[in-house]
Amino acid sequence: MNNKLVIFQGFEHVLLEVLVALTPLLLFFFFFQVFFLKFEWTYVKKLLVGIVMTFIGLALFLQGVYIGFFPVGTALGENLGSLPNKWILIPIGFVLGLVATLAEPAVRILCSQVEEVSSGYVKDKIMLMTLALGVAAFTALAMAKIIYGIPLQYIIIPGYILALIMLKFSDTAFIAIAFDSGAVATGPMTVTFIMAVAIGVATVMEERDAVIDGFGLVALVALAPILSVMALGLLYREKEEDQ
Repeated sequence: MNNKLVIFQGFEHVLLEVLVALTPLLLFFFFFQVFFLKFEWTYVKKLLVGIVMTFIGLALFLQGVYIGFFPVGTALGENLGSLPNKWILIPIGFVLGLVATLAEPAVRILCSQVEEVSSGYVKDKIMLMTLALGVAAFTALAMAKIIYGIPLQYIIIPGYILALIMLKFSDTAFIAIAFDSGAVATGPMTVTFIMAVAIGVATVMEERDAVIDGFGLVALVALAPILSVMALGLLYREKEEDQ
């Protein structure tokens, strides 16, 4: 089959998915535009251009996920899972988590908004590295979970208990940012690539189940920013008390 045809195989389904996702938002805006907002046509025209660009970008990205990220991630995981020294998956997981978070567009937008809203008090680079290191650590932990067969609840339950304890001592603003960060960090880069790697690793390892051991990574990644951002808030509080 022609390479161009392979690249765009199933593209019509992706276009339909993106169209279904964006149409309610567009209808929602036009409803408020007609009855309440009444923005000038120049603003509406810019918005429509942005919607078109978003539609094209999302469609191409999702197509790349289906034909590239998933297969490559799974194949990489299967090769890594076949290595004789399984412990090496832990530092590899750390690097993958770090790189995926740094490349996540939604994470960068969040960090930029945090710096803007806090008037520069919380720098975007500090937020970005906090999130990246947190996700990297928990991705490494997820790889250890697969290697040694650690049940997911042994990590998730203590993690959320720790998060609840930290709520008492953390600043309210950092708590809000932390829980939003958990959702933002589980973006397309993490879900499509790192999860595919984890499933690939669990598939080829003996006494491991791709469903039981391969999944659960997204839950860990969602927990990582909550703990790391609240820890950052505690550091900022300590810094304020010392001044």
